[in-house]
Amino acid sequence: MEKTVKKIILSTSSHNNQFAPNLDNGSIFFVGNATVLIRYAGFTILTDPTFIHMHEKVHLGYGLHSTRLTNPAIDIEDLPPLDLIVLSHFHGDHFDQVAVRELDKSLPIVTTSHATEELSLRGFSNPQKLDTWENISFAKGDIQLNIAATPGRHGPLPMSIFLPQVMGSILDFQTKDGRRLLRLYITGDTLVFDDIKEIPKRYSDIDVALLHLGGTTVMGIMLTMDGKEGVEMFKITNPKKAIPIHYNDYDVFKSKLEDFQIQIREAGLEDRIHYLMHGETYNFEVSSKGSKWLDK
Repeated sequence: MEKTVKKIILSTSSHNNQFAPNLDNGSIFFVGNATVLIRYAGFTILTDPTFIHMHEKVHLGYGLHSTRLTNPAIDIEDLPPLDLIVLSHFHGDHFDQVAVRELDKSLPIVTTSHATEELSLRGFSNPQKLDTWENISFAKGDIQLNIAATPGRHGPLPMSIFLPQVMGSILDFQTKDGRRLLRLYITGDTLVFDDIKEIPKRYSDIDVALLHLGGTTVMGIMLTMDGKEGVEMFKITNPKKAIPIHYNDYDVFKSKLEDFQIQIREAGLEDRIHYLMHGETYNFEVSSKGSKWLDK
């Protein structure tokens, strides 16, 4: 049974006391790496913020660094006003030095216990810690967003013990009377392992999944899903639609997007995948009955 940690009421003051969110349409904007902007039901959510530019480096721990190979689609000062951030884990390629320096320190950041400690040390006053299967609720007007932490493991055992704790996330948007509107799943930087199979048992009918790919490899050990594991993750969680992200931005990524595309074609799943390049937006419509994912 999932445990609700906290309920947070978000302000609607910027809407001139007339908060009437659009429940029929939403969008996912791909900034780059694992950074996306999700806009739906009056919420604006940022994930895993990294905004350094090509050739700049981030710290990965244990004296290791990674060099960025791309530029973000927008710079951090171009972000719209945010309601919250969802952070899968605290690594330099997911919360970089630009994010530390420029983001509003009072923003709610839903993340792991390890990341909560690291963020607090850097002056962030509102991190919201989730353990696996715990959830937190955000209310904005008559709409509620429930975020649950799902299992993640950043590499094989025993190496994962020495890497930052990581979580996936389920984002459930619903009305105040409990009618579910949309369900998103963000894998986080994980490999496929046995605990992943519990996700569809607790959270079936996923509308869209954001798959962290790239086959991140350090010292010859793969730490995130490559193309083959990405397809396995898709088959286990069975979303109506999936969008691959986290695949070409840093030099530790060793599995190209083409690897995933080949595996998807061989599995006959092309019609359930939507590909985004940096700066592209996936616009979607949600059925008035809720939880029906429609391309637009």
